[in-house]
Amino acid sequence: MADSTPVDTAAPAATPSATANRSTTPTSDAFREFIFGGWADRPDVAPSPRAQAAFAAARRLRLAAAFPTATLVIPAGPAKVRSNDTDYPYRAHSAFSHLTGWASDTVPGAVLVIGPGEDAPATLFFTPTAGRDSDEFYANAAIGEFWTGPRPSLAHVAADLALATRPLAELAVAGDEVLVLRGVDPAADELASASAAEAELLRTVSELRLVKDEYEIAEMRAAVEATRTGFDDVIADVPQIVAHPRGERLVEGTFNRRARADGNTVGYDTIAASGPHACILHWTRNDGPVVPGDLLLLDAGVELDSLYTADITRTLPISGTFTEVQRRVYEAVREAADAAFAIVRPGIRFREVHAAAMKVIAARTAEWGFLPVAAEESLEPDAQFHRRYMVHGTSHHLGIDVHDCAQARRELYLDGVLEPGMVFTIEPGLYFQPDDLTVPEEYRGIGVRIEDDILVTADGAENLSAGIPRTADEVEEWMASAR
Repeated sequence: MADSTPVDTAAPAATPSATANRSTTPTSDAFREFIFGGWADRPDVAPSPRAQAAFAAARRLRLAAAFPTATLVIPAGPAKVRSNDTDYPYRAHSAFSHLTGWASDTVPGAVLVIGPGEDAPATLFFTPTAGRDSDEFYANAAIGEFWTGPRPSLAHVAADLALATRPLAELAVAGDEVLVLRGVDPAADELASASAAEAELLRTVSELRLVKDEYEIAEMRAAVEATRTGFDDVIADVPQIVAHPRGERLVEGTFNRRARADGNTVGYDTIAASGPHACILHWTRNDGPVVPGDLLLLDAGVELDSLYTADITRTLPISGTFTEVQRRVYEAVREAADAAFAIVRPGIRFREVHAAAMKVIAARTAEWGFLPVAAEESLEPDAQFHRRYMVHGTSHHLGIDVHDCAQARRELYLDGVLEPGMVFTIEPGLYFQPDDLTVPEEYRGIGVRIEDDILVTADGAENLSAGIPRTADEVEEWMASAR
């Protein structure tokens, strides 16, 4: 990549000071006169509001109604340094994107200010594009057009998001009650003194996403479809994956290529866990071989430009067919997933989904002789022996974050009542560690998880990822079709 430390003894004032000692940017009057001229006109055509704009406006009204006398400050967050003058790929804070509709194209450092008042007046502050008569557009490696591309104008973003816009340099808030979504942007944190009510703001912006609107559900469907294609790509590449000493890396790379082609990126680090690595729940090193005869646990999701992500897991037999023991474990996990899905409907409590899956996990591990007690006794709160083989939960909310609504109160999340429009995962698993002496040797090193994305409907539920093969027979056919 180009050295972002443009390096002469007198770097332009707009150049980041951290690189001033290495700057080679020309500073002569002749150069500046030459670079400021000779540019074609670049019309700034105002777009029609994007599809999400109306939905974001409705979300802002709901949030403002919860804090009718307060001015709310919701930052997107600054870019984060990876090393020296190299940043991590930028992603705006989820609450900011949810409330503005600005997603993968957000200008870093933007801030949304809402209220106070019943009509929830909102203004979006950001640093607009610089004129070509300023040093910034060619000399500032952090935000200059030559380095990062042209930024949109205030008028362009105002039309795109149907929001009032002002330069970030003019950001100031006043009033008796100013609440900042803290910990996102240090500069925004300085706008007001900390308040106890800000904890409620954090909870509220998270709980606002518990029930998805029409736009969000459509994005979830699109993310699932892109993810299905990514899984197809991986299966098609199995011969090359098996031939490589770090086959898990090829799995990750193949899926990530699809994510970049059909979406924005991946919603989380892809888990490409082959053989005993599948027993490590968050295996993301992905540096091992993919060996015929083993299972590959692939947990991955495409994140769209809107930032909505799928989260799907399938466990695949690399040889194309399951062994007898692998199939037994796989179908037990699917039975647990199906049992959980069968009870999903409005009115039940979220935690009941996990309980339904655990009944099957306890029954099967007891049946196989792995538990020191009967399944019914293991299900008692002070027992839980079956959880040795599945320590994680069965479900989490899903949306603009892979673990969405994470700051919601327990009474609205784990103990919450399901409503139409909620989207969450169902993902039971069984993991028999390679050195686990409580199970027969033929089970050791087998890890299986099946994960689907579920939408609560008016009278039940829809498995958004049902089109991705799930049963052992379907998975074997899937593997064969790719060959």
